[in-house]
Amino acid sequence: MAEKTPKWGIAYIYSSNNNTIIHITDITGAETLARASGGMATNKDKDKGSPYPAIKIARMVAEQAREKGLTGINLKIRAPGGHKKRIPGQGAQPAIRALVRAGLRIGSIEDVTPIPHDTTRKAGGRRGRRV
Repeated sequence: MAEKTPKWGIAYIYSSNNNTIIHITDITGAETLARASGGMATNKDKDKGSPYPAIKIARMVAEQAREKGLTGINLKIRAPGGHKKRIPGQGAQPAIRALVRAGLRIGSIEDVTPIPHDTTRKAGGRRGRRV
């Protein structure tokens, strides 16, 4: 019996304090194979960025991708960036673990957080946000 060739894709994980979004495409990035966000796993806005919904959506997305023949993924992890936080939210690491446990092989992990080399002006004005 011949071993079938592995089919690779790209998993984009955007994780902030408020939400986690996972988007799996084919290797070219042109065709979406699966996509989910924290709001699809919970009905409370305050929980969308937490680890448990991230695990649930990672399982959902991995199952959809496996049905379409995907065996391995390259991860691209993104935080809000710019003049916001450059560290991914608390849903990123559990999402990666859930993708591995769902049977997808990980090829590479890359941080694609946008980092400004000369930034735009931060929101709030000269005196900052007055509460």
